[in-house]
Amino acid sequence: MTTRFALARAAGATAAGLSRLTGRGGGTTIGGRVTLLVDPNALAAAAVGRELALVSGTNGKTTTRSFLVAALRTRGPVVSNAGGANLPTGLTAALTTDRTSTVGVLEVDEPFLPRVAAAVQPRAVVLLNLSRDQLDRYAEVRRLAGIWRDALDGSSATVVANADDPLVAWAATAAKDVVWVGAGQGWTYDSTSCPACGDVLQRDATGGWRSEQCGLARPDPTWRVDGGTVVDADGDAHTVTLTLPGQVNVGNAALAAAAAWHGWGVEPAAALAAMAAIPSVEGRYLETTHRGRPVRLLLAKNPAGWSETLRMSRPDTPVVVAVNARAADGRDPSWLWDVPFESLRGRHAIATGERSRDVAVRLRYADVDHVRVDDAAAALAAAHGSGPVEILANYTAFQTYRKVLRDA
Repeated sequence: MTTRFALARAAGATAAGLSRLTGRGGGTTIGGRVTLLVDPNALAAAAVGRELALVSGTNGKTTTRSFLVAALRTRGPVVSNAGGANLPTGLTAALTTDRTSTVGVLEVDEPFLPRVAAAVQPRAVVLLNLSRDQLDRYAEVRRLAGIWRDALDGSSATVVANADDPLVAWAATAAKDVVWVGAGQGWTYDSTSCPACGDVLQRDATGGWRSEQCGLARPDPTWRVDGGTVVDADGDAHTVTLTLPGQVNVGNAALAAAAAWHGWGVEPAAALAAMAAIPSVEGRYLETTHRGRPVRLLLAKNPAGWSETLRMSRPDTPVVVAVNARAADGRDPSWLWDVPFESLRGRHAIATGERSRDVAVRLRYADVDHVRVDDAAAALAAAHGSGPVEILANYTAFQTYRKVLRDA
Protein backbone atom coordinates (compact mmCIF):
# COMPACT_ATOMS: atom_id res chain seq x y z
CA MET A 1 0.00 0.00 0.00
CA THR A 2 1.42 3.37 -1.01
CA THR A 3 1.51 6.40 1.24
CA ARG A 4 -0.70 8.26 -1.21
CA PHE A 5 -3.37 5.56 -1.10
CA ALA A 6 -3.28 5.49 2.71
CA LEU A 7 -3.76 9.27 2.82
CA ALA A 8 -6.55 9.06 0.24
CA ARG A 9 -8.38 6.41 2.23
CA ALA A 10 -8.09 8.43 5.44
CA ALA A 11 -9.28 11.60 3.70
CA GLY A 12 -12.26 9.77 2.22
CA ALA A 13 -13.22 8.30 5.57
CA THR A 14 -13.04 11.74 7.18
CA ALA A 15 -15.22 13.30 4.46
CA ALA A 16 -17.78 10.50 4.76
CA GLY A 17 -17.86 10.84 8.54
CA LEU A 18 -18.39 14.61 8.35
CA SER A 19 -21.21 14.10 5.84
CA ARG A 20 -23.01 11.73 8.19
CA LEU A 21 -22.32 13.93 11.23
CA THR A 22 -23.80 17.03 9.58
CA GLY A 23 -26.80 15.14 8.20
CA ARG A 24 -25.89 15.77 4.57
CA GLY A 25 -26.01 12.12 3.55
CA GLY A 26 -24.59 8.68 4.08
CA GLY A 27 -21.15 9.83 2.98
CA THR A 28 -20.62 7.18 0.30
CA THR A 29 -20.40 9.50 -2.70
CA ILE A 30 -18.39 12.27 -1.06
CA GLY A 31 -16.09 9.76 0.63
CA GLY A 32 -15.29 8.05 -2.65
CA ARG A 33 -14.92 11.34 -4.47
CA VAL A 34 -12.39 12.69 -1.97
CA THR A 35 -10.48 9.40 -2.01
CA LEU A 36 -10.17 9.52 -5.81
CA LEU A 37 -9.19 13.19 -5.74
CA VAL A 38 -6.25 12.40 -3.48
CA ASP A 39 -5.32 9.19 -5.32
CA PRO A 40 -6.87 8.67 -8.80
CA ASN A 41 -5.70 5.04 -8.67
CA ALA A 42 -7.43 4.31 -5.37
CA LEU A 43 -10.04 1.97 -6.88
CA ALA A 44 -7.35 -0.23 -8.38
CA ALA A 45 -5.31 -0.12 -5.16
CA ALA A 46 -8.34 -1.09 -3.06
CA ALA A 47 -9.00 -4.09 -5.33
CA VAL A 48 -5.53 -5.61 -4.92
CA GLY A 49 -5.71 -9.05 -3.35
CA ARG A 50 -9.46 -9.34 -3.83
CA GLU A 51 -11.56 -11.67 -5.97
CA LEU A 52 -14.29 -9.45 -7.37
CA ALA A 53 -17.43 -9.94 -9.44
CA LEU A 54 -18.92 -7.06 -11.42
CA VAL A 55 -22.64 -6.99 -12.21
CA SER A 56 -24.00 -4.67 -14.90
CA GLY A 57 -27.11 -4.21 -17.02
CA THR A 58 -29.95 -1.78 -17.52
CA ASN A 59 -32.33 -3.55 -15.15
CA GLY A 60 -31.78 -5.88 -12.20
CA LYS A 61 -28.26 -4.86 -11.14
CA THR A 62 -29.09 -4.33 -7.49
CA THR A 63 -31.18 -7.48 -7.17
CA THR A 64 -28.63 -9.68 -8.95
CA ARG A 65 -25.80 -8.20 -6.89
CA SER A 66 -27.77 -9.02 -3.73
CA PHE A 67 -28.39 -12.57 -4.97
CA LEU A 68 -24.70 -13.10 -5.71
CA VAL A 69 -23.64 -11.61 -2.37
CA ALA A 70 -26.01 -14.02 -0.58
CA ALA A 71 -24.58 -16.97 -2.51
CA LEU A 72 -20.95 -16.07 -1.83
CA ARG A 73 -21.61 -15.36 1.84
CA THR A 74 -22.24 -19.07 2.28
CA ARG A 75 -18.43 -19.26 2.06
CA GLY A 76 -17.44 -16.18 4.07
CA PRO A 77 -17.48 -12.35 4.23
CA VAL A 78 -18.25 -10.38 1.07
CA VAL A 79 -17.72 -6.67 0.43
CA SER A 80 -20.32 -4.96 -1.74
CA ASN A 81 -21.63 -1.53 -2.69
CA ALA A 82 -25.01 -1.78 -1.00
CA GLY A 83 -27.14 1.32 -1.42
CA GLY A 84 -26.91 1.62 -5.19
CA ALA A 85 -23.76 3.75 -5.35
CA ASN A 86 -22.59 2.13 -8.60
CA LEU A 87 -20.27 4.78 -10.03
CA PRO A 88 -16.49 4.67 -9.42
CA THR A 89 -16.88 6.96 -6.40
CA GLY A 90 -19.28 4.56 -4.68
CA LEU A 91 -17.22 1.50 -5.62
CA THR A 92 -14.08 3.12 -4.24
CA ALA A 93 -15.86 3.97 -1.00
CA ALA A 94 -17.11 0.40 -0.62
CA LEU A 95 -13.69 -1.19 -1.13
CA THR A 96 -11.77 1.30 1.00
CA THR A 97 -14.24 1.13 3.89
CA ASP A 98 -14.07 -2.67 4.12
CA ARG A 99 -10.40 -3.51 4.69
CA THR A 100 -10.69 -7.24 5.38
CA SER A 101 -12.99 -9.03 2.93
CA THR A 102 -11.12 -10.77 0.13
CA VAL A 103 -14.24 -11.49 -1.97
CA GLY A 104 -16.54 -8.80 -3.33
CA VAL A 105 -19.51 -8.12 -5.59
CA LEU A 106 -19.93 -4.70 -7.18
CA GLU A 107 -22.85 -3.51 -9.28
CA VAL A 108 -21.58 -1.12 -11.94
CA ASP A 109 -23.37 1.54 -13.95
CA GLU A 110 -23.34 0.38 -17.57
CA PRO A 111 -21.11 3.05 -19.19
CA PHE A 112 -18.51 2.69 -16.42
CA LEU A 113 -18.08 -1.07 -16.75
CA PRO A 114 -14.96 -0.82 -19.00
CA ARG A 115 -13.23 1.65 -16.69
CA VAL A 116 -14.04 -0.33 -13.54
CA ALA A 117 -13.09 -3.67 -15.08
CA ALA A 118 -9.73 -2.27 -16.18
CA ALA A 119 -9.09 -1.00 -12.66
CA VAL A 120 -10.13 -3.98 -10.55
CA GLN A 121 -9.37 -6.93 -12.87
CA PRO A 122 -12.46 -8.92 -11.84
CA ARG A 123 -12.68 -12.68 -11.55
CA ALA A 124 -16.22 -12.64 -12.98
CA VAL A 125 -18.42 -10.21 -14.92
CA VAL A 126 -22.20 -10.74 -14.97
CA LEU A 127 -24.06 -9.14 -17.91
CA LEU A 128 -27.83 -8.96 -17.52
CA ASN A 129 -29.49 -6.97 -20.30
CA LEU A 130 -29.37 -3.73 -22.28
CA SER A 131 -32.32 -1.48 -23.12
CA ARG A 132 -33.03 2.22 -23.52
CA ASP A 133 -32.53 4.17 -20.31
CA GLN A 134 -31.68 7.82 -19.69
CA LEU A 135 -30.84 8.61 -23.32
CA ASP A 136 -29.77 12.11 -22.26
CA ARG A 137 -26.85 10.46 -20.43
CA TYR A 138 -26.15 7.18 -22.18
CA ALA A 139 -27.11 7.57 -25.86
CA GLU A 140 -28.39 4.50 -27.69
CA VAL A 141 -27.89 1.02 -26.27
CA ARG A 142 -26.02 -0.20 -29.35
CA ARG A 143 -23.22 2.15 -28.28
CA LEU A 144 -23.17 0.62 -24.78
CA ALA A 145 -22.99 -2.87 -26.26
CA GLY A 146 -20.03 -1.73 -28.35
CA ILE A 147 -18.04 -0.36 -25.42
CA TRP A 148 -18.77 -3.53 -23.44
CA ARG A 149 -17.52 -5.61 -26.34
CA ASP A 150 -14.31 -3.59 -26.59
CA ALA A 151 -13.74 -3.88 -22.84
CA LEU A 152 -14.22 -7.66 -22.83
CA ASP A 153 -11.94 -8.30 -25.77
CA GLY A 154 -9.02 -10.24 -24.32
CA SER A 155 -10.35 -10.14 -20.74
CA SER A 156 -9.32 -13.00 -18.47
CA ALA A 157 -12.53 -12.73 -16.43
CA THR A 158 -15.23 -15.38 -16.57
CA VAL A 159 -18.15 -13.61 -18.25
CA VAL A 160 -21.61 -14.83 -17.25
CA ALA A 161 -23.97 -13.49 -19.91
CA ASN A 162 -27.66 -13.59 -20.75
CA ALA A 163 -27.82 -15.46 -24.06
CA ASP A 164 -31.39 -14.27 -24.69
CA ASP A 165 -30.42 -10.60 -25.10
CA PRO A 166 -28.78 -10.07 -28.54
CA LEU A 167 -26.95 -6.93 -27.42
CA VAL A 168 -25.45 -8.69 -24.40
CA ALA A 169 -24.59 -11.78 -26.42
CA TRP A 170 -22.80 -9.75 -29.10
CA ALA A 171 -20.80 -7.90 -26.45
CA ALA A 172 -19.89 -11.09 -24.57
CA THR A 173 -18.70 -13.01 -27.63
CA ALA A 174 -15.51 -10.93 -27.50
CA ALA A 175 -14.53 -12.54 -24.18
CA LYS A 176 -12.34 -15.65 -23.91
CA ASP A 177 -14.39 -17.46 -21.25
CA VAL A 178 -18.17 -17.09 -21.44
CA VAL A 179 -20.85 -18.94 -19.48
CA TRP A 180 -24.14 -18.58 -21.35
CA VAL A 181 -27.35 -18.42 -19.33
CA GLY A 182 -30.81 -18.57 -20.88
CA ALA A 183 -32.21 -16.05 -18.41
CA GLY A 184 -35.03 -14.72 -20.62
CA GLN A 185 -35.78 -11.39 -22.26
CA GLY A 186 -39.25 -10.00 -21.75
CA TRP A 187 -38.60 -6.69 -23.51
CA THR A 188 -37.35 -7.11 -27.09
CA TYR A 189 -38.13 -3.71 -28.61
CA ASP A 190 -34.58 -2.41 -28.15
CA SER A 191 -32.96 -5.37 -29.89
CA THR A 192 -34.89 -5.78 -33.10
CA SER A 193 -31.82 -5.41 -35.31
CA CYS A 194 -28.51 -7.24 -35.23
CA PRO A 195 -25.86 -5.28 -33.28
CA ALA A 196 -23.15 -6.69 -35.56
CA CYS A 197 -24.58 -6.01 -39.05
CA GLY A 198 -27.87 -4.13 -38.64
CA ASP A 199 -30.01 -6.88 -40.18
CA VAL A 200 -33.49 -7.41 -38.75
CA LEU A 201 -33.24 -10.26 -36.26
CA GLN A 202 -35.40 -13.31 -36.81
CA ARG A 203 -36.98 -14.64 -33.62
CA ASP A 204 -38.80 -17.89 -32.93
CA ALA A 205 -41.35 -18.99 -30.39
CA THR A 206 -38.74 -20.63 -28.16
CA GLY A 207 -36.77 -17.42 -27.58
CA GLY A 208 -34.16 -18.04 -30.24
CA TRP A 209 -32.88 -15.21 -32.41
CA ARG A 210 -30.66 -15.00 -35.47
CA SER A 211 -29.32 -12.62 -38.11
CA GLU A 212 -29.66 -14.20 -41.55
CA GLN A 213 -27.14 -11.71 -42.92
CA CYS A 214 -24.11 -12.25 -40.65
CA GLY A 215 -25.08 -15.40 -38.76
CA LEU A 216 -24.95 -13.95 -35.26
CA ALA A 217 -27.37 -16.09 -33.29
CA ARG A 218 -28.41 -16.94 -29.75
CA PRO A 219 -25.64 -18.99 -28.15
CA ASP A 220 -26.59 -22.35 -26.70
CA PRO A 221 -26.89 -21.74 -22.95
CA THR A 222 -25.29 -24.10 -20.46
CA TRP A 223 -27.63 -22.74 -17.77
CA ARG A 224 -31.28 -22.02 -18.43
CA VAL A 225 -34.52 -21.03 -16.79
CA ASP A 226 -37.57 -23.24 -17.26
CA GLY A 227 -40.51 -21.55 -15.56
CA GLY A 228 -39.73 -21.60 -11.85
CA THR A 229 -36.77 -23.94 -12.29
CA VAL A 230 -33.08 -23.25 -12.92
CA VAL A 231 -31.23 -25.95 -14.82
CA ASP A 232 -27.49 -25.81 -14.14
CA ALA A 233 -24.50 -26.71 -16.32
CA ASP A 234 -24.67 -30.35 -15.24
CA GLY A 235 -28.33 -30.62 -16.24
CA ASP A 236 -29.57 -30.69 -12.64
CA ALA A 237 -32.88 -28.86 -12.11
CA HIS A 238 -33.39 -26.64 -9.05
CA THR A 239 -36.80 -25.34 -8.03
CA VAL A 240 -36.52 -21.63 -7.22
CA THR A 241 -38.59 -20.36 -4.31
CA LEU A 242 -37.76 -16.67 -4.14
CA THR A 243 -39.54 -14.22 -1.89
CA LEU A 244 -39.04 -11.59 -4.58
CA PRO A 245 -41.75 -11.71 -7.27
CA GLY A 246 -41.57 -12.02 -11.04
CA GLN A 247 -40.15 -14.36 -13.64
CA VAL A 248 -37.39 -11.85 -14.31
CA ASN A 249 -35.97 -12.51 -10.84
CA VAL A 250 -35.74 -16.23 -11.55
CA GLY A 251 -33.51 -15.24 -14.47
CA ASN A 252 -31.46 -12.95 -12.23
CA ALA A 253 -31.06 -15.79 -9.74
CA ALA A 254 -29.84 -18.11 -12.51
CA LEU A 255 -27.18 -15.60 -13.58
CA ALA A 256 -26.04 -15.13 -9.97
CA ALA A 257 -25.94 -18.87 -9.32
CA ALA A 258 -23.89 -19.44 -12.48
CA ALA A 259 -21.39 -16.77 -11.40
CA ALA A 260 -21.15 -18.24 -7.88
CA TRP A 261 -20.49 -21.73 -9.26
CA HIS A 262 -18.09 -20.95 -12.09
CA GLY A 263 -16.25 -18.20 -10.20
CA TRP A 264 -16.12 -19.58 -6.66
CA GLY A 265 -17.41 -23.16 -6.70
CA VAL A 266 -20.55 -22.47 -4.66
CA GLU A 267 -22.99 -25.33 -5.24
CA PRO A 268 -26.10 -24.15 -7.14
CA ALA A 269 -28.50 -25.58 -4.56
CA ALA A 270 -26.76 -23.73 -1.73
CA ALA A 271 -26.59 -20.52 -3.74
CA LEU A 272 -30.29 -20.56 -4.64
CA ALA A 273 -31.28 -21.41 -1.06
CA ALA A 274 -29.38 -18.35 0.16
CA MET A 275 -31.14 -16.16 -2.41
CA ALA A 276 -34.54 -17.47 -1.31
CA ALA A 277 -33.97 -15.99 2.15
CA ILE A 278 -33.83 -12.40 0.83
CA PRO A 279 -37.14 -10.64 1.74
CA SER A 280 -36.56 -7.45 -0.27
CA VAL A 281 -33.72 -5.54 -1.91
CA GLU A 282 -33.17 -1.98 -0.69
CA GLY A 283 -36.90 -1.30 -0.59
CA ARG A 284 -37.72 -2.98 -3.89
CA TYR A 285 -40.82 -5.15 -3.52
CA LEU A 286 -41.28 -3.77 -0.01
CA GLU A 287 -44.59 -4.74 1.60
CA THR A 288 -45.69 -2.64 4.53
CA THR A 289 -48.61 -0.56 5.74
CA HIS A 290 -49.41 3.14 5.56
CA ARG A 291 -51.97 4.38 8.08
CA GLY A 292 -53.30 0.87 8.46
CA ARG A 293 -53.50 0.15 4.75
CA PRO A 294 -51.37 -2.57 3.08
CA VAL A 295 -48.90 -1.10 0.57
CA ARG A 296 -46.47 -2.68 -1.88
CA LEU A 297 -43.65 -0.58 -3.35
CA LEU A 298 -42.17 -1.44 -6.76
CA LEU A 299 -39.35 0.25 -8.67
CA ALA A 300 -39.42 0.79 -12.45
CA LYS A 301 -37.01 3.06 -14.30
CA ASN A 302 -37.42 2.58 -18.06
CA PRO A 303 -39.80 0.93 -20.55
CA ALA A 304 -38.29 -2.54 -20.07
CA GLY A 305 -38.46 -2.23 -16.28
CA TRP A 306 -41.97 -0.81 -16.31
CA SER A 307 -43.13 -3.63 -18.56
CA GLU A 308 -41.83 -6.24 -16.10
CA THR A 309 -43.21 -4.36 -13.09
CA LEU A 310 -46.66 -4.11 -14.63
CA ARG A 311 -46.58 -7.89 -15.09
CA MET A 312 -45.84 -8.27 -11.37
CA SER A 313 -48.57 -5.82 -10.40
CA ARG A 314 -51.57 -7.39 -8.72
CA PRO A 315 -54.88 -7.04 -10.59
CA ASP A 316 -57.87 -5.23 -9.09
CA THR A 317 -55.60 -3.15 -6.84
CA PRO A 318 -55.47 0.67 -6.95
CA VAL A 319 -52.11 1.82 -8.20
CA VAL A 320 -50.06 4.97 -7.62
CA VAL A 321 -47.88 5.83 -10.63
CA ALA A 322 -45.08 8.16 -9.50
CA VAL A 323 -42.61 9.65 -11.97
CA ASN A 324 -39.89 12.28 -11.60
CA ALA A 325 -37.38 13.44 -14.21
CA ARG A 326 -34.32 14.46 -12.23
CA ALA A 327 -30.73 13.76 -13.22
CA ALA A 328 -30.80 10.32 -11.59
CA ASP A 329 -34.00 9.43 -13.48
CA GLY A 330 -33.11 10.93 -16.85
CA ARG A 331 -34.45 14.33 -17.83
CA ASP A 332 -36.50 13.11 -20.77
CA PRO A 333 -39.77 11.34 -19.78
CA SER A 334 -40.86 10.61 -23.37
CA TRP A 335 -40.30 6.92 -22.60
CA LEU A 336 -43.71 6.97 -20.90
CA TRP A 337 -45.27 6.44 -24.32
CA ASP A 338 -43.45 3.12 -24.72
CA VAL A 339 -44.75 1.70 -21.43
CA PRO A 340 -47.81 -0.59 -21.83
CA PHE A 341 -49.98 1.27 -19.34
CA GLU A 342 -53.00 -0.16 -21.16
CA SER A 343 -52.63 -3.16 -18.84
CA LEU A 344 -53.99 -0.95 -16.04
CA ARG A 345 -57.41 -0.61 -17.68
CA GLY A 346 -60.14 -1.47 -15.22
CA ARG A 347 -58.07 -0.31 -12.25
CA HIS A 348 -58.00 3.04 -10.47
CA ALA A 349 -54.71 4.90 -10.88
CA ILE A 350 -53.26 8.00 -9.23
CA ALA A 351 -50.70 9.99 -11.20
CA THR A 352 -48.14 11.73 -9.01
CA GLY A 353 -44.54 12.90 -8.90
CA GLU A 354 -42.93 15.89 -10.55
CA ARG A 355 -44.08 14.67 -13.98
CA SER A 356 -47.59 13.78 -12.86
CA ARG A 357 -49.09 15.72 -15.76
CA ASP A 358 -47.13 13.66 -18.28
CA VAL A 359 -48.28 10.50 -16.49
CA ALA A 360 -51.89 11.69 -16.46
CA VAL A 361 -51.86 12.38 -20.20
CA ARG A 362 -50.37 8.95 -20.90
CA LEU A 363 -52.98 7.26 -18.69
CA ARG A 364 -55.73 9.18 -20.43
CA TYR A 365 -54.63 7.92 -23.83
CA ALA A 366 -54.33 4.40 -22.35
CA ASP A 367 -57.98 4.73 -21.25
CA VAL A 368 -57.09 4.17 -17.59
CA ASP A 369 -59.34 5.64 -14.89
CA HIS A 370 -57.15 8.04 -12.93
CA VAL A 371 -56.77 11.23 -10.92
CA ARG A 372 -53.71 13.45 -10.51
CA VAL A 373 -52.38 14.29 -7.04
CA ASP A 374 -49.15 16.20 -6.48
CA ASP A 375 -48.33 15.27 -2.88
CA ALA A 376 -46.89 11.77 -2.37
CA ALA A 377 -48.74 10.96 0.86
CA ALA A 378 -51.98 12.49 -0.45
CA ALA A 379 -51.69 10.34 -3.57
CA LEU A 380 -51.77 7.24 -1.36
CA ALA A 381 -54.83 8.55 0.46
CA ALA A 382 -56.57 9.17 -2.89
CA ALA A 383 -56.54 5.47 -3.82
CA HIS A 384 -60.06 4.05 -3.84
CA GLY A 385 -61.18 1.84 -0.99
CA SER A 386 -59.37 0.79 2.15
CA GLY A 387 -57.68 -2.37 0.86
CA PRO A 388 -54.19 -2.90 -0.54
CA VAL A 389 -52.59 -0.32 -2.82
CA GLU A 390 -49.49 -0.55 -5.01
CA ILE A 391 -46.92 2.15 -5.72
CA LEU A 392 -45.04 1.97 -9.02
CA ALA A 393 -42.29 4.59 -9.04
CA ASN A 394 -39.15 5.53 -10.91
CA TYR A 395 -35.87 6.07 -9.10
CA THR A 396 -36.13 9.36 -7.19
CA ALA A 397 -39.90 9.02 -6.75
CA PHE A 398 -39.23 5.57 -5.31
CA GLN A 399 -36.83 7.11 -2.77
CA THR A 400 -39.50 9.66 -1.83
CA TYR A 401 -41.98 6.89 -1.12
CA ARG A 402 -39.45 4.91 0.89
CA LYS A 403 -39.22 7.96 3.15
CA VAL A 404 -43.01 8.47 3.25
CA LEU A 405 -43.57 4.85 4.26
CA ARG A 406 -40.71 4.89 6.77
CA ASP A 407 -41.90 8.10 8.46
CA ALA A 408 -45.61 7.27 8.56
